[in-house]
Amino acid sequence: MKPYDSLSRWTSEKLNAVVVSVEYRLAPKYHFPTQFEDAYAVVKYFLQSSVLDQYNIDSRRICVSGDSAGGNLAAAVTQQLLHDPDVKIKLKVQVLLYPALQTIDLDLPSYRENANMPVLSKSLMVRFWSQYFTNDTSLKEAMETNQHGPTELSGLYKFVNWSHWLPERFKKGHIYIAPSHGSSKFVQKYPGLLDPRAAPLLADETKLRGLPLTYICTCQHDVLRDDGIMYASRLREAGVPVIHEHVEDAIHGAIMFTTSPLILSAGQRMANNYINWLNENL
Repeated sequence: MKPYDSLSRWTSEKLNAVVVSVEYRLAPKYHFPTQFEDAYAVVKYFLQSSVLDQYNIDSRRICVSGDSAGGNLAAAVTQQLLHDPDVKIKLKVQVLLYPALQTIDLDLPSYRENANMPVLSKSLMVRFWSQYFTNDTSLKEAMETNQHGPTELSGLYKFVNWSHWLPERFKKGHIYIAPSHGSSKFVQKYPGLLDPRAAPLLADETKLRGLPLTYICTCQHDVLRDDGIMYASRLREAGVPVIHEHVEDAIHGAIMFTTSPLILSAGQRMANNYINWLNENL
């Protein structure tokens, strides 16, 4: 996609950096964990000292970054790297741009407020999530009514309870309603629904401690807004240093609208802030 290629080239030029963009296999042809495994294999390959030397990369200045679904993969890869005994080189920072981070509550305030916003509506996000795991439309139908989680695993809901993790200004009078507990059949058929490699926000706090300096960008008019905000809160509680940039006048995917024919001023500002932050912290 041209916008991603442009941002990757711009990042490389501005930072004098090597940028590796992973063309992982996509749903609905391929399902989880294929996407994660593709991304993880590439990152793990490049974190070998011999490969870093080949590309003249400073092993002390490595970042994993992604937006939207890429933000999901970046967060999951970073968590996995932290606990992989075969990986000796540590990331300096991770950057998550309006990431998708959880599968079990699709009735957050951001989903309610932005259900019909352009680029990424709630119905489209539900379709993306369901197709990430299966082409069986019954999962999509259950996700649409937030009834795809089993009662016996309700302990995971504490990790995505927005009434606890969201700052007051994002609650805006919304009343928390715990997801309706449905049949266990979906988790039994598609265990990836509760796998932190697919939903990094479901990781236990012990898996978050020690993660690198994190930059999270969220957009006000985005169904995924609260995923990123909750992750920022959870990381801070786990002792991870977090910079959270919230853009009030932006929609999902804004950073991709920086080239002709559609250019958004918010997207240009976000891209500049992203590059400048990396320049100062990488």
